[in-house]
Amino acid sequence: MSSRAKTLLLVLVDMALPIGLYYVLRAMDVSYHSALLISSLLPGLSVVASLVRRRRPDGLGLFMTAMMVGSAAVSLLVHDPRFLLAKDGWITAISGLWFLASVRGRQPLAFAFTRFVLEGRIGPLKGGDGSGRESWDVLWERLPAFRRIWRVATVIWGIGLLADAAVRVTMAYTLPPDVVPGLGGLQYGVFMVLMQVVMACYLVPTGLYNRWSPLYLPLKETPA
Repeated sequence: MSSRAKTLLLVLVDMALPIGLYYVLRAMDVSYHSALLISSLLPGLSVVASLVRRRRPDGLGLFMTAMMVGSAAVSLLVHDPRFLLAKDGWITAISGLWFLASVRGRQPLAFAFTRFVLEGRIGPLKGGDGSGRESWDVLWERLPAFRRIWRVATVIWGIGLLADAAVRVTMAYTLPPDVVPGLGGLQYGVFMVLMQVVMACYLVPTGLYNRWSPLYLPLKETPA
């Protein structure tokens, strides 16, 4: 299994297992707070394992680690079940703000996340000789339009995450407690599908997925 597939599997496990564990604990008559606390600490195990393995997290790893550590800290320090149910919403809101703040950084978060999955699969061929796709470092350095695409994409993701957070917090404070974890897990899937559609509507017309797109012409016109 490739490293990318392993990472995607860990993300799935980090979302599915806590929800399943919560309902198992509730079936055993564990209190709302205790069930939420125990299940919310579970995702941190994969983060700890990743840190031990890598020792030096990159920007993407730092973002994921900070979100998991923040989530675990809230779970341990807060004793209000409703607030714990809304925790994912608050963490998602922080993620959205982090995305927006990264727009002016060296490389925005949408670029970092997408690069992890798609680098080597999209973009022009190296020197046109068919020896592989051009590095995204080269594209980022030499194509202002490429940089602008990912800054706009990061803004879209930031706004989407803030909207998702608002829905999560509203559900946490208005719906029956035992309904919220399941709906929250379902919302992850719905949100990801919607965001993929929105991003496709933006990215496809930019020519990002077309290696002959005018987006990449400066690579041929200007020597490296």
